[in-house]
Amino acid sequence: MIFGEDVPAIDAAEVPDEAYLLDVRQPEEWDAGHAPGAVHIPMGELSDRAGEIPRERDIYVICRSGARSAQVTVALNNAGWQARNVDGGMKRWAEAGRQMVNDSGSTPFVA
Repeated sequence: MIFGEDVPAIDAAEVPDEAYLLDVRQPEEWDAGHAPGAVHIPMGELSDRAGEIPRERDIYVICRSGARSAQVTVALNNAGWQARNVDGGMKRWAEAGRQMVNDSGSTPFVA
């Protein structure tokens, strides 16, 4: 599926610090490293857990490279949320030098 310019997007370096960041990656990707404060709802669980996503805030959606998050962004916007895709995903997040954490205590990385 090609999304083109129909998907509102923002570069990872420009995501506001206090943004509602929705990480839609798989658990093993999340466990390797994620943005502090991000909310983890894997893409496959989104339909069951959509009620957890606030409607009164802008939603910034991130995955590994930006493809899955673009799909989720389109779906959320079609369902009434205000969502933006984080271009380049966690790969770009890391390249931009944005903070990453994990729960294992090891050095976070993008899986």
